[in-house]
Amino acid sequence: MHVVVPAGIDDPRSPSGGNHYDRRVCAALGRDVTELPVAGGWPEPGEADLDRLDTALAGVPDGAPVLLDGLVACAAPMVLDRHADRLHLVVLVHLPLGGELGLAPAVAAGRTARERATRHRVAAVVTTSGWTARRVVAVHGLDTDRVHVARPGACPAPATADGPAGTRLLAVGALTPTKGHDLLVEALADVADLRWSLCLAGPLDRDPGQTALVRERIDRFGLGDRVTLAGPLAGPDLDDAYARADLLVLPSRAETYGMVVTEALARAVPVLACDVGGVAEAVGGGGILVPPNALATALRDWLTDPGLRTTVRAAARARLDGWTVTARTIDGVLR
Repeated sequence: MHVVVPAGIDDPRSPSGGNHYDRRVCAALGRDVTELPVAGGWPEPGEADLDRLDTALAGVPDGAPVLLDGLVACAAPMVLDRHADRLHLVVLVHLPLGGELGLAPAVAAGRTARERATRHRVAAVVTTSGWTARRVVAVHGLDTDRVHVARPGACPAPATADGPAGTRLLAVGALTPTKGHDLLVEALADVADLRWSLCLAGPLDRDPGQTALVRERIDRFGLGDRVTLAGPLAGPDLDDAYARADLLVLPSRAETYGMVVTEALARAVPVLACDVGGVAEAVGGGGILVPPNALATALRDWLTDPGLRTTVRAAARARLDGWTVTARTIDGVLR
């Protein structure tokens, strides 16, 4: 089978949950996979980008199954239309592109229209959560039997040693309005009377305006000596960040699943997350779910209640399915 991914999928300077998912699925699917990395300004491609995608698909033999990352596919329905009759095209949706927060209305509408056109041209759609599947069906009017769920797996990892006071906080994700790190800084300002530190690991260049806003909030509340903007971390550096963490905090305003949740739980790191989108599916019983406006209260409870920390830590120690389960689901759809 063939898998179309964005070029730069392994670039350590630009980690993302979608890239990590693609890489793990390709590895779990095994030797039968031919990767087709396509360079471009996805999800807003230029003509040269569309030509590269067209050329990549033209090289795939007739009748072959092709899994396409939605970041690429949902931006190019006109290209997919030229190959839909001879290839079995399946689109993998990490995040509905029109649902990214902070987009201008015209941009969001344009992306949603291209997504709809793409999803009606392909044989099937794979999503990473039940919440996303339901949203795809509702927004784009797809038949439910054409939409499938392949939840992310987790890589085995050593359990993190507990810090008794639970003060070492970690947030992982690019600084964008969707990820809500400004909300987290504001919540931490409300518990500044307690002892804690935060490592915020993620790209700082995805949305310069949001990065500037987070920095401004940190300075305004005098948290510069307690909040570290570590930039993008991957491999051993990210492993070390998890190993030093007592609690992963996911303050997202919107989230289709939240793969950092499963990465934390695989290390027995408890999770405090905003209850949005498909996050509840990822957290399960391994963490605390709250509305975005209740982050400060939940943080205070975590930092001051040893019994709560013990209970949540015990729940987080349940291991999750590996990536072979995810890959088996996708393989079944493709076949």
